[in-house]
Amino acid sequence: MEVGFLGLGIMGKAMSMNLLMNGFKVTVWNRTLSKCNELVAHGASIGKTPAEVINKCKITIAMLSDPAAALSVVLDKDGVLEQICGGKGYIDMSTVDPETSCRINEAITSKGGQFLEAPVSGSKQPAETGQLVILAAGDKALYEAAMPAFDILGKKSFFLGQVGNGAKMKLVVNMIMGSMMNAFSEGLTLADRSGLNPRDLLDVLDLGAIANPMFKGKGPAMLQNNYSPAFPLKHQQKDMRLALALGDENSVPMPVAAASNEAFKKARSMGLGDMDFSAVFETLKVLKHSS
Repeated sequence: MEVGFLGLGIMGKAMSMNLLMNGFKVTVWNRTLSKCNELVAHGASIGKTPAEVINKCKITIAMLSDPAAALSVVLDKDGVLEQICGGKGYIDMSTVDPETSCRINEAITSKGGQFLEAPVSGSKQPAETGQLVILAAGDKALYEAAMPAFDILGKKSFFLGQVGNGAKMKLVVNMIMGSMMNAFSEGLTLADRSGLNPRDLLDVLDLGAIANPMFKGKGPAMLQNNYSPAFPLKHQQKDMRLALALGDENSVPMPVAAASNEAFKKARSMGLGDMDFSAVFETLKVLKHSS
């Protein structure tokens, strides 16, 4: 099976490499074309523009950084829209707001193409090991046609109905994750400053009802000030912002998420945006130094 892949950031690079290693023919594009070199060394082809990738491939996947990037790749000169047509499918796996997904859907389908939004739950390691959770919505026939690729990329795929539902589900998931990371950071800080060993807290949490892979995986690294990015903090804050906007639209009070968003904004102001989202922990250390 041949697929196109647009966007080779942390997630896109891992996902496209996974497809290559499992026998797919992959044509890749990235705004900085030099990022394609490692994929080419493993057998990928390069498309010089998104339009060139669409022209070559029946199904093209995109994994882009934010709504602006997702729209730009589709609508700008040499973009997806210049070559999409009947018989071709476009799958956007970026995390964007529902309105952006709907706008892309309208553009693609107006040219006769098929569209599927399919954001994922999971970060760098699940992307590398094919353990993502895929949250798809849109064209059911395209979803079924893409299942061989989804089976490589993820451990479970959900079809959630109409376009917008995948984006909404992803924002809800990431809103919960961001709120949990802030509570976890506060707990580690409170344990430390009240005279407890934070590593003992990690052991206790891992044996209790709120044990989860995020605490177990992130906690030891956080205590060593290791924030190598699996999911950059700037993207987590973007998702919190989009989730809060979704809450506004649906008249849902979200004070916990709002407070967490402010913490991530503080971390960005400290220059931590490109670090892992767990670096929000550092905002509490600033408070310590100023007290």
